[in-house]
Amino acid sequence: MIKKLAAALLLSASAAALAVPLGSQSVLVVDDAGNVIVEKNADTVVPIASLTKLMTAMVVLDSKLDMEEQISIDRQDIDTLKHSTSRVPVGATLSRADVLHLALMSSDNRAAASLARTFPGGPTAFKAAVNAKIRALGMTRTRIDEPTGLSPNNMSTAGDLVKMAAAAARYPTIASMTTDKSDIMQIKGRQVEYHNTNRLVGAKGWDIGLSKTGYTEEAGRCLIMRIKAAGKNATMVLLNASGSSARIADALNIRRLITGNDEPRVMKASTKMRKAAKSSVRKKAVASKKKKKPVRRRAS
Repeated sequence: MIKKLAAALLLSASAAALAVPLGSQSVLVVDDAGNVIVEKNADTVVPIASLTKLMTAMVVLDSKLDMEEQISIDRQDIDTLKHSTSRVPVGATLSRADVLHLALMSSDNRAAASLARTFPGGPTAFKAAVNAKIRALGMTRTRIDEPTGLSPNNMSTAGDLVKMAAAAARYPTIASMTTDKSDIMQIKGRQVEYHNTNRLVGAKGWDIGLSKTGYTEEAGRCLIMRIKAAGKNATMVLLNASGSSARIADALNIRRLITGNDEPRVMKASTKMRKAAKSSVRKKAVASKKKKKPVRRRAS
């Protein structure tokens, strides 16, 4: 009986994956009971880019460090691997909480690097703590060498990342920071506004409980989200999409699959009823054409 049920779940998951067009190379979507909703290459080991920062955040919070302690961004925090840009200048001083916020919400690499640099024992001790966390979460196919995700050596699978997402979502600080649409911070005496890298955060119709994007040339466009749709909770991991639009399209298609009944059902009707319906549609169309269109004025 158990084997039959497992086989049925596998078939339904495979059918769902076939029914949903997916541009991401690796996909895994599970509900809170652990049931697979969509699966595609979930065991393939690939670079994970800035999804790494969820692990960085967990290790920092596990350390129970003073989150109000002031951290200065140092030249050591500059990205010399990919030469990525940052809106956090060298010399800026912020609380550890604000630095963590920038690393999670805006995916700032200097912010993430500074969290490892100021970790007790420095980057070496930080990496040891990351490895311990990986083992504790049972992420057997994951390797993380540094805190930002810039290194292509930071690798995992969609299956392992679902475990990481579930763990990260249990930290209220991470859930809150990753789902902030924007924030204004004092940087060197002036107010600077930072935004979430996930365009879906704050978008109409989306109930997001955790979010993290990622991008490098090797990893493609990546996304982790926990969402609630039609009363159902699910975690999605999307890896190596060709572009931001493909990543967003995958998320939209998966949400439609989860909700299932968002689209109205079409009931079968008799021939007489169908003719009456068509006649009604034609009459409405004619009436609509006769109405004058309102004049739109440009706002001043």
